[in-house]
Amino acid sequence: MVFSSNVFLLYFMPAFFLVYFLTPRKARNYVLLLASLIFYAWGAPEFIIQLVASTVANFFLVKWMCKTEKKGLKKLLCGLSIIIPIGLLVFYKYGNFTMENLNAILGLTGHAPLSWKRIMLPIGISFFSFQSVTYTLDTYRGVNQPMEKLTDFVLYIIMFPQLIAGPIIRYCDVADQIRSRESTMDDRLQGFYRFVIGLCKKILIADVIGAQVDAILGPANYSLLDASQVSDIFTRVAALDSTSAWIVSLAYTFQIYFDFAGYSDMAIGLGRIMGFRFPENFDNPYTSRSITEFWRRWHMTLGAFIMNYLYIPLGGNRKGKGRMYLNLWVCFLLSGLWHGASWNFVVWGALHGFFICADKLFLGKVMKKIGTVPSVVLTFLTVNIIWVFFRVEDFHLAWLLIKRMFAFDFAWLPFGDNAQLYVTMMVAALFSFLTLTKFGQKVQEKAYFTEFNDKQSIAVWIVAAFAFVFCVAALNATSFSPFIYFRF
Repeated sequence: MVFSSNVFLLYFMPAFFLVYFLTPRKARNYVLLLASLIFYAWGAPEFIIQLVASTVANFFLVKWMCKTEKKGLKKLLCGLSIIIPIGLLVFYKYGNFTMENLNAILGLTGHAPLSWKRIMLPIGISFFSFQSVTYTLDTYRGVNQPMEKLTDFVLYIIMFPQLIAGPIIRYCDVADQIRSRESTMDDRLQGFYRFVIGLCKKILIADVIGAQVDAILGPANYSLLDASQVSDIFTRVAALDSTSAWIVSLAYTFQIYFDFAGYSDMAIGLGRIMGFRFPENFDNPYTSRSITEFWRRWHMTLGAFIMNYLYIPLGGNRKGKGRMYLNLWVCFLLSGLWHGASWNFVVWGALHGFFICADKLFLGKVMKKIGTVPSVVLTFLTVNIIWVFFRVEDFHLAWLLIKRMFAFDFAWLPFGDNAQLYVTMMVAALFSFLTLTKFGQKVQEKAYFTEFNDKQSIAVWIVAAFAFVFCVAALNATSFSPFIYFRF
């Protein structure tokens, strides 16, 4: 089940909130837990038992870890609690990747390939695995005490608003809210309003652009295609002039931002309706003046996770500059591999790691000297080019698209042939770069963070309700489009 579907918008969400708010406060967590189980089982019924079983096991392992006074046993239990979610993640996410590369090596040595049954990837496994790890490590470090109630911990892991694609929420940031929270009428209004903003980003911008990207590049997962279909994609890309190639790459750059940021807005909005305050996940990343700044603004909860649970444990910048650059590069290599079990994601992560290191060596100073607009443009174009490796799993096809972008055979693009795409991309660009101006910053502050008075609340409610209905109508006029990050 996805947020941008009729099943969720017209049936699940209204029914859930009706039951949730009619239930006494002390029992609302149980309603939310049951709804979360139904939400996940709807899309992945074969994995729900493993998800719950691994979560229950981690709960008791961490409680045992906190009770024991033996350091060796404490470390062992901490390790086991981490191995369970990470082990499942490695098995499901990297099993096929490992077998494919092993068979490639065997083929080079003249041996027959091994046969195996392809493993299905549980939806959202990367996100709930990481949340489980944060709970274990923070509890081990003494940042927080272990959860007392099993149902509260299971709820923390599988709460449906952020179960599938984040934000990645540290237990210490939400523990008190799970135990006790208030949901005022203002929370409900602000939450619904934020949800609708995300819904508009997804349906009215990301899906419109994404349909055109898929028409050229095909589906994101090429393993679903046969050889003739892949050949057709190569033929289409090879025939692109440079203008069309840039349009395709820019379209995906806007699509992935409004798709993922839209999901985050919806998750934050749904949580706010219930009284939760989830962390922000995006901060106008395309206005960044360097790749380093981009990663402070893009998928911020993942960045925080990498910093706290990977970069710092590796030594951070405490062991000299050489080790610091190595740690940064390793972190981004692993970040790329986390996004997908394919070499194109490793290339994507390696390129970002390279530019992060370059920023610290010299590029950051250069970007500051050339001014805001040139540095923003250069950073955006760099991110745009690197996104090609994120979108296209076949390395040769990704390289072909980049070569077409720099073939310098630009052609005039007739606007009328695809006016909807170009208008939508202009709207996407407007909202992506609006905060570079003071006026844009005021608009964002007003739209996202204003506590409305009574008259404003009525107006906002009417606008949000109208936008919601419009999005549902637009959704019914198009084909189903899942969120990009669901497959991670």
